Amino acid sequence: MNQTKDIRNLAEFLGAELHGGNPHTVVQQLTSDSRQVREGALFVCLRGAHADGHRFAAAAVAQGAVAVLAEEVLALPEHVAQCIVPDTFAAMRQLAAYFYDYPSRRLRLIGVTGTNGKTTVSHMIAHLLEREGYSVGVIGTVHVTFAGREEPVHNTTPDADVLQEILARMVVARVTHVVMEVSSHALDMGRVRGCEFDTAVFTNLTQDHLDYHETMENYAAAKAKLFALVSEPGTKALKNAVLNSDDAYWRWPADAVATERCRLLTYGRGEADFRATAVQVRATGSTCTLLYDGAEYPIQLGAIGMFNVYNALAAIATGVAEGIPLPRVLDGMQDFVAVPGRFERVDEGQDFAVVVDYAHTPDGLENILKTAREITDGRVLITFGCGGDRDATKRPIMGEIAAKYADVVLITSDNPRSEDPDAIIAQIREGAAYAQSRQGQVLCEPDRQRAIAEIIGMATTGDVVLIAGKGHEDYQILLDRTIHFDDREEARKVLKGN
Repeated sequence: MNQTKDIRNLAEFLGAELHGGNPHTVVQQLTSDSRQVREGALFVCLRGAHADGHRFAAAAVAQGAVAVLAEEVLALPEHVAQCIVPDTFAAMRQLAAYFYDYPSRRLRLIGVTGTNGKTTVSHMIAHLLEREGYSVGVIGTVHVTFAGREEPVHNTTPDADVLQEILARMVVARVTHVVMEVSSHALDMGRVRGCEFDTAVFTNLTQDHLDYHETMENYAAAKAKLFALVSEPGTKALKNAVLNSDDAYWRWPADAVATERCRLLTYGRGEADFRATAVQVRATGSTCTLLYDGAEYPIQLGAIGMFNVYNALAAIATGVAEGIPLPRVLDGMQDFVAVPGRFERVDEGQDFAVVVDYAHTPDGLENILKTAREITDGRVLITFGCGGDRDATKRPIMGEIAAKYADVVLITSDNPRSEDPDAIIAQIREGAAYAQSRQGQVLCEPDRQRAIAEIIGMATTGDVVLIAGKGHEDYQILLDRTIHFDDREEARKVLKGN
């Protein structure tokens, strides 16, 4: 990063009013988290749903901030510069890439968006690139990784100040490619402003986040913004858009692609540039035949389920778009290891399968239930819940899906947050009642630890037990606290008899 930007330079870039301070002071850090402030920082005062950053400005100054970005002049020491703007969120998202010298321009940036599959597709793509000898960074739901490091994340796509700082550190670490999950919230809120994307990937669009977007059309429009971004004139050549043309909403991102500047590639089981036929899904993996450019290629995948066939197609198309020869792409897909918490088996020698999965949407839940049905002749048992303070309309839908496909459904809690867990369970149970046409059981247990023990205790030889909703997460968010909780750990304890 070019550490030559002084306060006056940043204020002029934003068109901000400047009050107090020394305008020639060089700013060493940009952050909106007062706890992360270092000497020489510019602290951004954001007004959030639960806290107002203006209240933490004095604490930031005490920790060494030399300037603040605020919406009003604050009672701060005269030596502290105050850059006043109408909207600090908008200003920060405009400023962050500039402050860090637009790091994405020195990286090959691949963005993956969609309701389901973002994490698996991102890791598949990273795997293919790493096999080619590239230094690859990953930013997503599970973690941030680059140069042998792993860091936690709090949002699927970090806010602009955090994101641009991560990208800048990747440049310093000589990362060549970054694969980033790009959420609809990030696109709608402008968190990726200033990022130059080189390839954009669309996995699918199914019901989720309607508490924020309100309609599926708004949700699709938000996702499509990534494809408008990748189509913008930039500093690098070879721009690509990779789309699942089997998805009902694929035309939204397709229509946002400027094909004179961006190559459009499709994948799916129907008519597509990368087409899968003769698909077979087994408990040990999946196979299919890939039709591409007039030739046929057999594919073997260790990943289980039809949804993972689609994920693999997305990664294969992206690998080819990024210049990797198709034979090497297909070799790489064979040795891909599943992402933690994505149809992850917990095996302690039991004679039935226990699978932990992140599925937390109607489509995601249906996918894993269908896969479980395909790989077993025994029963399918599932325990899951729905998050509190999130889209409530999907709860009865997920209950109906679970009761339709599973022999035993045990509804439990999943990050209830400020809501009553029993009320959430009742909404899920209402949907399950519509689908109880078979002799399946629908049970309820608000305590997730007990629910996991109970559902595993009901399994017999050849069954599949699904523990859905949290996947890789190692916490449970309750009304007044967040506790450590890992579905995989809990399942292992039960299987070991602890």
